[in-house]
Amino acid sequence: MLAPTLPDLSKLDREGLQALLLAEHQERIATHQQLLRREIEIEHLKLLLSQLRRMQFGPKSEKLERQIEQLELRLEDLQQAQAAEETTHSIESPSTESSQPTVKVKPARRPLPEHLPRQTQTHVPQHSVCPDCGGELRKLGEDVSEMLEYVRACFQVIRHVRPKLSCQHCERIVQAAAPSRPIARGLAGPGLLAHVLVSKYADHLPLYRQCEIYERHGIELERSTLADWVGGTSALLEPLVEALRRYVMAAGKLHADDTRVPVLAPGTGKTKTGRLWTYVRDDRPAGDTAAPAVWFAYSPDRGGEHPEKHLKTFRGALQADAYAGFNQLYKDDRIQEVACWAHVRRKFYDLEQAHASPLAREALERIAALYAIEDEIRGRPPDERQQVRQTRARPLLQSLHDWFEVSLTKLSRKSDTTVAIRYALTLWPALTRYCDDGRLEVDNNAAERALRAVTLGRKNYLFAGSDSGGERAAIIYSLMGTAKLNDLDPEAYLREVLTRIADHPINRIKELLPWNIAATLAHAVQPAA
Repeated sequence: MLAPTLPDLSKLDREGLQALLLAEHQERIATHQQLLRREIEIEHLKLLLSQLRRMQFGPKSEKLERQIEQLELRLEDLQQAQAAEETTHSIESPSTESSQPTVKVKPARRPLPEHLPRQTQTHVPQHSVCPDCGGELRKLGEDVSEMLEYVRACFQVIRHVRPKLSCQHCERIVQAAAPSRPIARGLAGPGLLAHVLVSKYADHLPLYRQCEIYERHGIELERSTLADWVGGTSALLEPLVEALRRYVMAAGKLHADDTRVPVLAPGTGKTKTGRLWTYVRDDRPAGDTAAPAVWFAYSPDRGGEHPEKHLKTFRGALQADAYAGFNQLYKDDRIQEVACWAHVRRKFYDLEQAHASPLAREALERIAALYAIEDEIRGRPPDERQQVRQTRARPLLQSLHDWFEVSLTKLSRKSDTTVAIRYALTLWPALTRYCDDGRLEVDNNAAERALRAVTLGRKNYLFAGSDSGGERAAIIYSLMGTAKLNDLDPEAYLREVLTRIADHPINRIKELLPWNIAATLAHAVQPAA
């Protein structure tokens, strides 16, 4: 700060005046820098507040996905610019010798898959005899290189011809029965139906965009036609999804979560908020060989009666977030609550990012130690996982609990850090239950992963047309999600199911579940001998 009073300038010599001016100048520079830092800090706090408000009123997962997508787009742009510059340079300077060594490191080129069809093009020299002496040429060997090409996806018209045969003696007419179609009297074959479903629900292309793509192929299909196909196919698949639901609910442990789905409210032109619930059966981290599966259910709102209805036959452990709608389920011994450490960690991560809080950073480090133990025991049998957790994780949890209690005495009751700590302590019995059962997981990430396809699709087709549209989406998401969990291509799986389901006995519908059909699909992609 500048001095409040100035010395008598008439009594200062030249050196004194220069020193006074220099000191004043340095003070002004320091003040300017302080104001600049304050302005930067204010703008940074405004940005953080804006981000936190968006996180408060919108799903955090979508925020993270947008950031990732922006970074991926930026990376793609830089890589494209680099490739363009290299191409321009190679055109302008075609010499294979470079004046400067290149420093670009490219990823190792992988061999092209053996199962892909191959077309051989033989390039014969222009000369039939030696260009120098005219002598006869004999084959010395050959150089073979491969290039990956894309052949535009094409439509095919399958003509089903059924000859009519007549008996020369009694004139009886004999003819083969008409092959069944996935949709009675429908125009679309199983492959096209599977492609439409996967394009809409996995690749997030609304039906009107698919119509535009097909038109470029010379095929004019009305959006209403595609909508009829989606509706008819989802109805056809309902018995299969019911078998999937029974399989999921027969598990002893489930992961559960939900996400919002904007739904068009009839007659208002506005949208309401429906919910898609997901229930995941996946015990592979505990060494179980049972097939993983996911079942989706739609509801027009987020009332607690919906999970009660979905889980009315379930008995076991439910890994979920702290949504109050689940609380009714835990009032008897039929369902045990298992909380999610990822939700606890996320609260401290947000605090650390916003305020660089040392306390939040220490909490993250302590939680990371719990996850390190889980990384080591993933895939081991339940009894071994339980023993390791009791020996190594239990002491860490007790230490973390004690540290939380001590930290609360040093914090304001209204601070964000206090809220994060109390969230963990309130759920403590449910957060530590995984230590007592080797089948359980440390978090509920399995359910959150299952919902990613829904959150991505929500940004593209904006809303479901009705509650029945949400129910259809749940059917398709259930089959596609389970196919992915079993390492199957969803489109190939749906094509196989739609080829067979119309003639398949309803009492053997379980044969069409993804893990039961996997062998057929694996055989279909084997390379030709």
